Amino acid sequence: MAETHVLFVEDDDVIREATQLALERDGFAVTAMPDGLSGLEAFRANRPDIALLDVMVPGLDGVSLCRRIRDESTVPVIMLSARADSIDVVLGLEAGADDYVTKPFDGAVLVARIRAVLRRFGHAGRPAGDPGRSGGPGGPDEHGVLSFGDLEIDTEGMEVRRGGVRVALTPTEMRLLLEFSSAPGTVLSRDRLLERVWDYGWGGDTRVVDVHVQRLRTKIGQDRIDTVRGFGYKLKA
Repeated sequence: MAETHVLFVEDDDVIREATQLALERDGFAVTAMPDGLSGLEAFRANRPDIALLDVMVPGLDGVSLCRRIRDESTVPVIMLSARADSIDVVLGLEAGADDYVTKPFDGAVLVARIRAVLRRFGHAGRPAGDPGRSGGPGGPDEHGVLSFGDLEIDTEGMEVRRGGVRVALTPTEMRLLLEFSSAPGTVLSRDRLLERVWDYGWGGDTRVVDVHVQRLRTKIGQDRIDTVRGFGYKLKA
């Protein structure tokens, strides 16, 4: 089996070298770069399986680099931030990152988060545990297409159309939409979404959910997903 190729962009020499060695010991192939511009060049040259981007890198900061990557690819991106409460976390998620890890981080935790992201990208179809449904309002037709008004979700071809026009979603956004569509009209808590979509078996930062819901709304319609204050979100049936 081919090694998973990680692009790691970090300007701190000690962190970059130590993290690269730790990831390589866990079986990853790592391309490590000290700044955003060299990171972008390495991304275009090597097309990694996943990108780890420190927020504060010179030349082209991590958030801007994430945007550039997202313009060209749906490859998973994890942001690295020195402060959990930093606005940079939200900016990184809004730029298209799929998750973030706070520095300083434990190497085992980082590897676990990488593997969790890769698992859900490798299974971007039906959310874990969803047995599927057939027929009825919101259920898939014989071609596996779910319909909610002008929104159509092809659960077999992994495509979404709104008003007949294809909507480009990242795998994380697709899994989030599939989780909602598996229970239309049902309120899904942020904790459930973290567990089912982000594969968190432990508590996580609910900002990850909130930002991804906002990103999804901009693509499928702001009024398609309701916020139920104090409880979570639901897809309009």
